[in-house]
Amino acid sequence: MKNLIIIGHPDMNSFCYNGIFKTVKNELNTENQETKTIDLYRDSFTRPRANLIKNYQDLISWCERIYFISPVWWFRLTPRMEIFFDEVFTQGFAYKFVNITKLYAYPKPFLKDKKVRTYVTHGAPALPVITLYLNSVKLRLVMGVYTFVFGWRFSLFSKTRQFWSVPFVSDNKRSKYLNSIKKDIKNDLKEG
Repeated sequence: MKNLIIIGHPDMNSFCYNGIFKTVKNELNTENQETKTIDLYRDSFTRPRANLIKNYQDLISWCERIYFISPVWWFRLTPRMEIFFDEVFTQGFAYKFVNITKLYAYPKPFLKDKKVRTYVTHGAPALPVITLYLNSVKLRLVMGVYTFVFGWRFSLFSKTRQFWSVPFVSDNKRSKYLNSIKKDIKNDLKEG
């Protein structure tokens, strides 16, 4: 299976990069999976970036499975991950609007065949984010981005995993986070 990993963290020593990204990549490589990477903070985002965006769209078209990895900053993913969504998942490439009436339309996804898994890290604990803020980060990501381009499916929710209080948890807890990722990869490979 053709796998694309999209990492959106500027610090290569971060848990997101040095822990999650490396674990996903190592697990896929161990299973001899064809894997390519988009490293949003190692690529140049200077304008004009039409060639870079075209390259990203070609990689999206090429792959069968996508792994998104990003921390949460200010209740959204990193700026470059958000730019990726804005400039790569464009109308005409990732979706189109289909009119229902003169005033209303719905998004028709063009990337429904892609399997998607997402890992996001939070500095905050789960309780306030899920209760007080109604898990708005995950809800906005899945409902406001993914359903437009990947279509409506439960797996977009169930395969968006959040890791909580990452800067404050023990190394043992981080190990458990990484072990859950290893299990996810094994399950992904079984599913095909």
